[in-house]
Amino acid sequence: MPISLPAWSLRRLHALEDAQMTELATVLIDCVEGGASVSFMQPLTRDRAVAFWRGVAQGVSAGQRALLAAEDAHGLCGTVQLLLDQPENQPHRADVSKMLVHRRARRQGLGAALMRAAEATARECGKTLLVLDAVTGGDGARLYERLGWVRVGDIPGYALLPQGGLCSTTVYYRNL
Repeated sequence: MPISLPAWSLRRLHALEDAQMTELATVLIDCVEGGASVSFMQPLTRDRAVAFWRGVAQGVSAGQRALLAAEDAHGLCGTVQLLLDQPENQPHRADVSKMLVHRRARRQGLGAALMRAAEATARECGKTLLVLDAVTGGDGARLYERLGWVRVGDIPGYALLPQGGLCSTTVYYRNL
C-alpha cells in the first residue's frame, strides 16, 4: 500500500511579510465566514483581517508569540499561535490561540498536525503547560479531545458566534 504524503507543509514563521499577512487574512476571513468563533464578527473585512495579522507580526518579531503556518499548493491554508509572553508567575505556560484551517484544507489531518507542532514548539520554548478555549461541542473541541487535551469546563454565553448569538466556551489544558 503506497504511503500518502500530506498535501501541505508546516513551518514556524519568525517574521511576517506583507504577502503572508494577506494570505493569513484570507484564511481568517474563510474561517469566520464558515462560522468559526475566533474573536471576529461577520462580515470580516480584508482591512480588518490584515490589521489583525500586522499586530500578530509585531508580537512574533518581539518574541511574544510563536506562529506556525501550513501551506498547500494554493498558498497558506492553516495557522496556530502560541502566546508566550505570560505574567512573571507563569513562565512555564503558553496560551494556544487562533488555530485556523481554511475550509479547502480540512479533513486532511492538518488541524492535528498544527496542534502537535504547537506542542513541540512550546516544549522548545521551555513551556510545560498549554491552555486554550474552544466553542463547546464544535469541531475544535472535538479535535482537542481526540488529541488528549483535558477538559476543564464550560462557560455559558462566553462569546458571540460570528453571525450573532451567544455560544458557550470549553476550556482545555495540556501538560507537556
